[in-house]
Amino acid sequence: MDFVHIPVLLHEVLEELAIRPDGIYVDGTVGGAGHSTEIAKRLTAGGKLIGFDRDPDAVEVATQRLAPYPATVVHHNYDEMAEVLTEMGEVPVDGVLLDLGVSSHQLDEESRGFSYHHDAPLDMRMSQTGMTAEDLVNTASEEELSRILYTYGEESFARSIARNIVRARAEQPIHTTLELAELIKSGVPQKVRRMKNPCKKSFQAIRIAVNGEFEHLENGLKAAFSVLKPGGRLAVITFHSLEDRMVKRQFAQWCQGCICPPDFPQCVCGRTPEAKLVSRKPIAPSAEEVEQNSRSRSAKLRILERSR
Repeated sequence: MDFVHIPVLLHEVLEELAIRPDGIYVDGTVGGAGHSTEIAKRLTAGGKLIGFDRDPDAVEVATQRLAPYPATVVHHNYDEMAEVLTEMGEVPVDGVLLDLGVSSHQLDEESRGFSYHHDAPLDMRMSQTGMTAEDLVNTASEEELSRILYTYGEESFARSIARNIVRARAEQPIHTTLELAELIKSGVPQKVRRMKNPCKKSFQAIRIAVNGEFEHLENGLKAAFSVLKPGGRLAVITFHSLEDRMVKRQFAQWCQGCICPPDFPQCVCGRTPEAKLVSRKPIAPSAEEVEQNSRSRSAKLRILERSR
C-alpha cells in the first residue's frame, strides 16, 4: 500500500518532546508513521512507542514500518487512549503527540472522497465505517447543513451553498465529490470563484462533521493529558484556526492558577497550575519546510508540560 506521509514540523516535535531513550511515548494519530518512526529510532530497549489510528490503512502501514523498533500500533481513536493504555499497563507516559492533519494518503487516494480535485464517491470517513459524506449531504436539513458549513468551515456563503445542495438533491441524490463541488461553486459569487477555489472550506466542514473531529479533539486532549506523568509533555499540531483555538483554550485552562477575584487580599481558592507552556507562542514551520511541503503552511505546534 502506497501510504505517503511527510511528517510536519518533525525537527521541532522531536526537540520539544525532549525524548528520553527509556521513555514511553504515544503518537495518537500515527498515520504513515513519519513522526513515530523518528521517535522510535531514539528509544532503547527500555523505551516504547504506542501508535493510535482509527484508519485501518494507517494501522496496517504503520505496523509494518515500525516493526524494527520498540513500538506497538493499535486500531483505536486517540480519544480512547486512556482506557487502552491502562489496559496495556502503559500509564503514565512521558509524552504524547497529536498531529491533527489529514494524511497525504487520505487526501491523495481518490477513492476516499476527501478531495474536490478528483471525481470519487462522497465518503470522507477516516475510519472507513459509519456515516459517509454522501449520507450527510443527502439527509441533513438545510438549516443543519448551513450550520455545519459556517461553524466548521467558517464559510461566509453557508446559507446559499446549503440551499443549493437541498434543491439539487430534491431532483436526484448527490453521489460524488465533483457533483458536490459544482454545487458549492454555484453557491458563491462569481468574483469569489475567480479568486480561489471555493470548495476548500465546505469540504473541510463536511469532513469534520462526518468524522466528529471536534468532539474527538475535546475528549482526546483530556485523555492525553490524563496519561502524562509529571514532567511529561503533550505536543499538538493543528492546521486550521478552529482546532488551534480549541487547543489553545484547553492548554490555558490547565496552566491557570489562582482564580480568586483580583480584589481579594489573598488567595482562598488554593488552585495551582496543572501544567506550564513549553513555548508561549505556537511554533510554525520554517520557510524551507513550507517550500518543500506546501501542506505544512498552516501548521502550528503547541507544547505543554504537566506539572503535577
